[in-house]
Amino acid sequence: MISSPTERIARDTSHAAVYLLNESPEPISPNQALLPLTAKVNAVDHLEVGGCDVPQLLQQFGSPLYILDEHTLRTACRQYKQSFQTHYAGKSLVIYASKAWNCLAVCTLVASEGLGLDVVSGGELHTALKAGVAPEKIYLHGNNKSQSELEMAIASHITIVVDNWLELKTVAALVTAQNTGIQVMLRVTPGIECHTHEYIQTGHLDSKFGFDPEQLDAVFAFIQRQPGVTCTGLHAHIGSQIFELQPHTDLPSVMVGWLLKAKEYGMAIAELDIGGGLGIRYTQSDDPPSIEQWVQTVCQAVTQACKVHGLPLPKLIAEPGRSLIGSACVTAYTVGATKTVPNTRQYVAVDGGMSDNPRPITYQSQYEAIIANRISAPVDSTLTVAGKHCESGDIVIKDIDLPTVVEGDTLVVMSTGAYNYSMSSNYNRVPRPAAVLVHDGNASIILQRETNDDLLRYDSVPGHLLM
Repeated sequence: MISSPTERIARDTSHAAVYLLNESPEPISPNQALLPLTAKVNAVDHLEVGGCDVPQLLQQFGSPLYILDEHTLRTACRQYKQSFQTHYAGKSLVIYASKAWNCLAVCTLVASEGLGLDVVSGGELHTALKAGVAPEKIYLHGNNKSQSELEMAIASHITIVVDNWLELKTVAALVTAQNTGIQVMLRVTPGIECHTHEYIQTGHLDSKFGFDPEQLDAVFAFIQRQPGVTCTGLHAHIGSQIFELQPHTDLPSVMVGWLLKAKEYGMAIAELDIGGGLGIRYTQSDDPPSIEQWVQTVCQAVTQACKVHGLPLPKLIAEPGRSLIGSACVTAYTVGATKTVPNTRQYVAVDGGMSDNPRPITYQSQYEAIIANRISAPVDSTLTVAGKHCESGDIVIKDIDLPTVVEGDTLVVMSTGAYNYSMSSNYNRVPRPAAVLVHDGNASIILQRETNDDLLRYDSVPGHLLM
């Protein structure tokens, strides 16, 4: 792995020095960075991202604020594409797992880099289409797609990743009734487990996702009898936030075995979708493989398995989400109240929390943070960053070493691009923050800040309550 300043440990001076990458002459895989690749300290001792002063962004756009760095996201897209071109002799396609953060601007940006899109709902599909993503590069996932979502997918001429028998039979009935056709992939559970949080393990056999391998004979036989259903590929996904490479070595050999079974039914399946799951660095101790290391591992395993079985190389599809966008974003908060519990803990509260980042309370996820308006301030306190919500578990970061903070400081939490906005809520009727895209000193709103009136938009009071 490429060494970087993120591997050093904070000493007596700047609490932020260990996170900043601009002093490194070597390129780095974005998923291995804690801060966006453009992060640096400017002349007034403030954190700067994408050429924009972070405390000034809060003054301009309000607090809290998601700050997405265009350069970092584009770099991750390009590293994935270039790595497949380097390490795989066959065709390939990188598709962004948009559940990590699906909005018009993000979909438009990744599509402009030549990536496809993985969507998991009608809403995500609608957003992708409105963003101008080519239908042939959109893949619809999900374990319980509604009939209306399936009808929307068929009408849009995208690929449906079929998850179960009910869905397969529903799709077959719909295309027969409409006298049309549809391309499908089959999601199969590979029986490979990874050392990650149990909620984000999806590859083991006891999973809500996908057909069991022993069902494939019956599935292939059924598809053979459906003239409107064309099976173009097989899909498997083994989990998320994975640092191990061995499971990604094991998966392709299992999937190529499924290709051999398909041949027995006269089905020439030409695509293998090996999912995603590459982890990112959330803390200094995290040590994920680089994007290129992950891609090289997968490509070599697929190539070797096909060689052993005498099969042509399939079109290889990968679905990164977190490792594309996670490190490209930070969330900036304003510090408010503090509380000291003698001989126990010192709390510092920020103006957000579990409604804009539910991962700590949901997954016990850990993050790093810095004080962005006083980068050179020395570390002299161990603090617990608390959210503002009426919930004891609303803790953003527990026991982090920071400078002494005061009301009005700008606290920046790193690596918040994946599953922060997309899992955000209005808990306690807190409006969602705005999001800006920063690039070359310019900041553009990509998500408007919600207002209190927005919270009432879908409320309705029965007439008899108004009497």
